[in-house]
Amino acid sequence: MSDEIYLDASATEPVSSGVIEAMTPFLADAFGNPASVHQPGRTAARALAAAREAFAAGLGGKSGDVVFTSGGTESDNLAIKGIAMARMKRMGLCPAFHAGDETDGYQSGDGGSHGVGEDGQDAESRRPRIVISAVEHPAVSQAADWLGRWFGFEVVRVPVDRQAHIDLEALEDELAGRKGERTTLVSVMLANNEVGTIEPVSQIVEIAHAHHVPVHVDAVQAAGRIPIRFRDWDIDALAVSGHKFATPKGLGALMLRNRVPIEPLISGGGQEHGLRSGTQNVAGAVALAVAIGEANERMRDEWDAMVASRNKLIDAVRRVVPAAELTGDPEARLPGHASFVFPGVTGEALLVDLDAHGISCSSGSACAMGRHEVPPTLMAMGFDEDAAKSALRMSFARPLTGDQIDRVAYALEGSYTRLTQR
Repeated sequence: MSDEIYLDASATEPVSSGVIEAMTPFLADAFGNPASVHQPGRTAARALAAAREAFAAGLGGKSGDVVFTSGGTESDNLAIKGIAMARMKRMGLCPAFHAGDETDGYQSGDGGSHGVGEDGQDAESRRPRIVISAVEHPAVSQAADWLGRWFGFEVVRVPVDRQAHIDLEALEDELAGRKGERTTLVSVMLANNEVGTIEPVSQIVEIAHAHHVPVHVDAVQAAGRIPIRFRDWDIDALAVSGHKFATPKGLGALMLRNRVPIEPLISGGGQEHGLRSGTQNVAGAVALAVAIGEANERMRDEWDAMVASRNKLIDAVRRVVPAAELTGDPEARLPGHASFVFPGVTGEALLVDLDAHGISCSSGSACAMGRHEVPPTLMAMGFDEDAAKSALRMSFARPLTGDQIDRVAYALEGSYTRLTQR
């Protein structure tokens, strides 16, 4: 409906008309398999190569850095599992096998193993580690936990402060000495999906590289929203998801430096540098290239208006609900992201009431909606359970008008009043 206000861009965006127009020829006419040697195949291969180069440039990388995937979740899993397992092998670290175990031969639970191996070395001293922040998306945190469950990795979660910034001193401590020698990977997000905080990635990379540990960055919420300079920041791997910046769902990429050892998770014909087998989606690659170009251009043109809209929305919410507390960093945050906790109500009740008034927002990560979970990000930031359950996120990809902000504030004031008086 034309009078609806969509404030859930962090969950997904509509596909842009420019992306649809660019994709269409490769869905109907130029439909060849890019691996085929005939003319239709060569046409598809040229389009794929051009899309790869344009997409890489849009994120500050080179064409050889790009591995096209099905989205952010696959990209995160490929980076975390693939790099960690490859590094574990090259570093001579040991998965937590159980000698004489009659089940599956792997350590259960947290993967802990404290015995002495056949070579006489303390197993714990050779146990692989992976370091993530305490506020990572489930695509990262659960991939890390999988390494712990099946290969005995020690999964370290570095704490964050009240604004969701990673504790750099704690990160340094976790990478110092023998612990750092067993660490296969550091994985952090660039921008937080729930509270919008932008992490100091360049500092994180500097700390990790000083200890010879590669860094994977989950940039799913950041791509198309803030400038990304993959090579300038010296990042080793970076994941993005296309539907966050106006492509169809099911498209994404992993930017990967060739200096980083990695094991593929999908076996087959060896496409995508041997790291993601399967016939490439040429139309999808074209969509990603066009969409990141459009998003970057829009970012340059509308940055000031987006920041102004965000700040006006934050001020309006605080004016009508003085008890609301902004979550995340008030300045180092995504330009189209405002998030709060609302004492005395639940975020889910608020969003349902707002939805009835034509305003679409979110009470947390879209990937956790419907499961009635306490938002772990807010808990890691130091909020109690009741406050965490009252979280509401409003995110947008285009500047808001004054009338839209006023309407949101009016509806929110009414919803909060009704819910607190029940």
